[in-house]
Order: sequence, then C-alpha cells, then structure tokens
Amino acid sequence: MKTYRQIVCDLRQQYPEGEAQALARWLCEECFGLSQTDILLDKDNDLSADSIAKSKEIVQRLLRHEPIQYILGYTTFCGHRFHTAPGALIPRPETEQLVNLILESNKSQRPHILDVGTGTGCIALSLALGLPEASVTAWDVSDEALVVARQNTELFPDAKVVFEKTDILSPPNDDRRWDVIVSNPPYVRRCESTEMDSNVLDYEPHLALFVSDDDPLLFYRAIAGYASKHLQKDGQLWFEINQYLGKETAHLIEEYGFADVQVLKDGFGHDRFIKCIR
Repeated sequence: MKTYRQIVCDLRQQYPEGEAQALARWLCEECFGLSQTDILLDKDNDLSADSIAKSKEIVQRLLRHEPIQYILGYTTFCGHRFHTAPGALIPRPETEQLVNLILESNKSQRPHILDVGTGTGCIALSLALGLPEASVTAWDVSDEALVVARQNTELFPDAKVVFEKTDILSPPNDDRRWDVIVSNPPYVRRCESTEMDSNVLDYEPHLALFVSDDDPLLFYRAIAGYASKHLQKDGQLWFEINQYLGKETAHLIEEYGFADVQVLKDGFGHDRFIKCIR
C-alpha cells in the first residue's frame, strides 16, 4: 500500500477521515518533501526504509494524540514558522487575529509594547516583525516557555524582543511605561476541561491553560491593575479572553478605569478579544 494511504488508514483508528487525510498530507510534505501532486503521482512508493520507519513512529505518536506541532517541532503563526515544544502553549489561529488587530491599530507608530505571558514568543515576535520601530518586551513566569521563546528569537534576528522572567501576579515595582500591553493569559476554567481534546489536556502545559473555577479572571485582574498604573495615557490594553466570560471580563476591566472597552469576536463568531484605552 502507498505510504500516504497507509498513514491515512492507520490514523482512521483515532481521527475522522478529513483530519486523518490532513495529518497524512502534512506528514508527507514536512517529513518527506512530498507535495500533494507527488502523492497523486505515487512518488510516496519510493520512500526509503528509514523514511517508512520514521512515518510509522510518527503515526504511533499521533495515535497517542500527541500534537503534530510538537512532533514536527514547529508551527506556522502569522506567516512565520515558530519552534514549538511541550513547555509552551501551541499558538492558535485566533491569536493571529489578535496580533493583526494590534498591528492595524499601531501602523506607522513606534510603540513600547509589553506582552504578558509570552509562551513561544509568537505574539511579541510577530508584533516586532510587523512594527520594526517598536520596542517590545515579553514576560513569562515559566522557565520552559522562555527557553522556547528565546530559541524563536534566533529564527528572527530582525525582531528585537527582550524576554524577562516575570510573574504578573507579583509584577515589578518600577517606573516603566508602555503604549501597548497585550496578553493571552490562562483563561480556561477547570470545569471546561471536559470539552477539551486529549491532545491538549495530555500534552500542553496546564500552567498556560487553566485557572480555578472560583477565580477565572485572576490574571485579567492582575494585568488590568498593572496596566492602570503603567500604561501611557491613551495607551491600549488588549486581551484574548474566554468566550464564555466576555461580559464579566469587560466589566472587570471597566472597574479599573479603562475607557472604550470593546469585546470583539473571532472568526467563529465567539467573544474572543478585548480592546480598551487608558
């Protein structure tokens, strides 16, 4: 059997047909350099024994629901390839929309930007690439995430980002001022974990995903409190949010004195972002 067809057949044990085919195409292209045209021309019959063995190993990892982004060691975000590893959350397409909104709102500017909870560094680095005159700082409390973020810095020498180990729950007491603060903080309540797939629950860092059911807005409160003191006048505060808590999050931010608090929807029509002004 052709390698591509064999991979699809094996993956059907755990994945729907369409997802099995997509994963098989991705695997063939990224691991073996085979395009969809190559597959149609049966060039996947010519793989070496080592390549076939490698494909079987990857299929077994996929059958254990390990994310393909961790298996391949990268993902694409905002048109750029970012290194990924289990210590940092895999960037999502929704977060690309957040980055694009910020870029659109800061054209021809030279803002001082802070990214809180940077993970892979995908937001900070994408903003630095899109706003070459910007000064970007990125915080994370996780040493593992910062290792991944700094590895990504090496991929983009033109993107000037300073990464710092900082816990927003105990922020520095300094006099720095920012024009833009952005964060995609942990916002999934533990009670929502039953809605999540095993590839997320079993492999991605819970530190970057979950908050307690009792205080789901913990990080929004901390970031809004910091931003209320450290954003410049008319500075922008941007968040990615829990789709079920849009109104509650907006109300909390208003309590910290922010104006023009807007809840924005993602491409699926869900409440996903907040923009506001100090």
